[in-house]
Amino acid sequence: MEEPRQSIYEFSAPLLDGRMVSLSEFRGHVLLIVNTASKCGFTPQYAGLEQLYLALKLRGFEVLGFPCNQFGAQEPAEEPEIGAFCQKNYGVSFPMFAKVHVNGPQTHPLYAFLKQQKPGIFGTRRIKWNFTKFLVDRKGTVRERFAPSIEPKSLAPAIEQLLGREIA
Repeated sequence: MEEPRQSIYEFSAPLLDGRMVSLSEFRGHVLLIVNTASKCGFTPQYAGLEQLYLALKLRGFEVLGFPCNQFGAQEPAEEPEIGAFCQKNYGVSFPMFAKVHVNGPQTHPLYAFLKQQKPGIFGTRRIKWNFTKFLVDRKGTVRERFAPSIEPKSLAPAIEQLLGREIA
């Protein structure tokens, strides 16, 4: 039987360009992991995510975007089109990964771990919609889970607290 994973650093996923990235590359950073979509009512949150990223990245903050087409088929595009959309419309410069499943039998192992570490309301594990956000501390521990309706700018205090005064 496989040993349970202890932190997000034990996972890997491909970026939009297909390059496989180990999340251990983000060791020591505060992370906001978000399942995204290009045709969703919450899609404008890309702008807020990018603002947070630009404001805090020099202090060791990263946003990791994971496109997902499981909610209302709101991410039908292929990876090159997703990247072009994010860049053209929102100037996204944070890492965007290849499309993943966040629920069901094909759930990406990272999302299975995130949901196990921080269940949603009433202990439910299922991701309810696009732009669910997981906040991870510098040690790779999942600290908080935020609903899709929570605007990125309102997460700044929680992120700031995890960043502290340390420089990554």
